[in-house]
Amino acid sequence: MSPPTLHHLAAAPGPEFSFAPSQRYPDPRVEVLDPSFAPYRIFSSTVELLGSGMRWAEGPVWFGDGRYLLVSDIPGNRIMRYDEATGAWGVFRSPSSFANGLARDAQGRLLACEHGGRRITRTEYDGRITVLAERFEGKRLNSPNDIVCQRNGAIWFTDPPFGIAGHWEGEKAPAELPHAVYRIDPATGELQQVLSVLAGPNGLAFSPDERLLYIVESRAQPHRKVWAYDVDAAGALSGQRLVIDAQGPGALDGIAVDEDGNLWCGWGSNGSADASAEALDGVRVFNPQGVAIGHIHLPERCANLCFGGAGRNRLFMAASHSLYALYVGTRGAC
Repeated sequence: MSPPTLHHLAAAPGPEFSFAPSQRYPDPRVEVLDPSFAPYRIFSSTVELLGSGMRWAEGPVWFGDGRYLLVSDIPGNRIMRYDEATGAWGVFRSPSSFANGLARDAQGRLLACEHGGRRITRTEYDGRITVLAERFEGKRLNSPNDIVCQRNGAIWFTDPPFGIAGHWEGEKAPAELPHAVYRIDPATGELQQVLSVLAGPNGLAFSPDERLLYIVESRAQPHRKVWAYDVDAAGALSGQRLVIDAQGPGALDGIAVDEDGNLWCGWGSNGSADASAEALDGVRVFNPQGVAIGHIHLPERCANLCFGGAGRNRLFMAASHSLYALYVGTRGAC
């Protein structure tokens, strides 16, 4: 049987769903909120729908050596794959142990945050699964959410309890540890709890020089926030400062950083019944000072995103049921 194609799975995502690329340039879905964003909007680039049919899309990661992208469908308990060369869209791994955030390690191997196993795993070159972390001080992790690998090989991930809150994105279970951020030491493999003061730590990303770590506090009150921390050579964090406060009905999730230090944030409504909530769905872009400079409007709330493509200038957006892409006038930081 031939593998499912983009047309098989994406053409009919549901009776209420419709999407068509803009016929006009520039794409009105790409909104300039500040003149500084104008160079990042490519005049003849439009938002594209690459695949659909997921229950809740998360954690995209680009594999340039194979020209494909992986994205988690958490409640679907599978990882999906989009092939850039052929447009094929199908299942990469099922079951996936309710995988959420995905990344590549310094050797290019797949790293996965698994809600089902409450662990961090690495897929070896031959397909074997190696468990990198599942307990801290004898207690089980909650449900690792998002993950990033530094250039020195250190692996960082967030661990809120979202995946054990019910039987939708994992299995319901009591939390044994506080909401926290962890680091796996590249030399020893030791699991270090580096931060445990944020409510619902979620997306995380490094600045281009890796001297700053940005972390989304997705259960902050009254608004979700992005914090910045200085990072030393040993992985210690210091100097907490607020970068973004998602005031009003806006809500943050995953984040990515470009080579100029701008933060591209998965964005949507915080659940408010505000009539303008749909206008928030997509990606909100902030400069390093925390000023909103651009917005990419999508018909679905965006949970997470990454840069990829041959020039690292293609933004892939995991948004609710679907995967979208847009070529932009900047590149991913790494």
